[in-house]
Amino acid sequence: MEEDLIGTFSNYFEQPLIDEILEVGKLMEVPAGETIMDIGQYIRSIPLLLSGAIKVLREDEEGDELLLYYLEQGETCSVTMACCMGHTKSEIRAITETDARIIMIPVQKMEEWMSKYQGWRNYVFDSYHNRLNELLQTVDSIAFKNLDQRLVDYLKKKVEVTNDNKIRSTHQEIAYDLHTSRVVVSRLLKKLEKMKKLKLHRSYIHIIDL
Repeated sequence: MEEDLIGTFSNYFEQPLIDEILEVGKLMEVPAGETIMDIGQYIRSIPLLLSGAIKVLREDEEGDELLLYYLEQGETCSVTMACCMGHTKSEIRAITETDARIIMIPVQKMEEWMSKYQGWRNYVFDSYHNRLNELLQTVDSIAFKNLDQRLVDYLKKKVEVTNDNKIRSTHQEIAYDLHTSRVVVSRLLKKLEKMKKLKLHRSYIHIIDL
């Protein structure tokens, strides 16, 4: 774990901070598709992502989901941090998009390290900044882009975070992430297939040229 931690976070974290993380952090190896944080839960730990990808979702009053953003290697969830600071329940759901290795840090360490380590402060502030920009992009996408373009952007990002041009999500799962209907997603995927942008298979979508 130490080698991965240094390789992933050494640009931010001082060696004494890395030593503390190794002392108090708990390494988790989580398979794809697992919910690691859910809406309404009290947050006991802060995730630092060593490898893999996690998708972060919001749920409306009817139980429909909307994909907010992905977490990738070297990142953490600033929404989780905000809940920790306010001692409130989680307002997001986090699901592993791929197999992931995560270091879980006890929440009480967050405030302690904010005053103790410059590297931790910079990391937290940069995380807030990056997540805010991604949330603004999500809002802009919903407000200003048609669903065709949102679907293309979604598929591109999916390929990027999984490093795989075969997307193994069902049409219904994609519809959940985009907060639309399966019928609409299927129709748009068929349209992209006719344009030779992708190829639809029974258990996956092969991205060719988006």
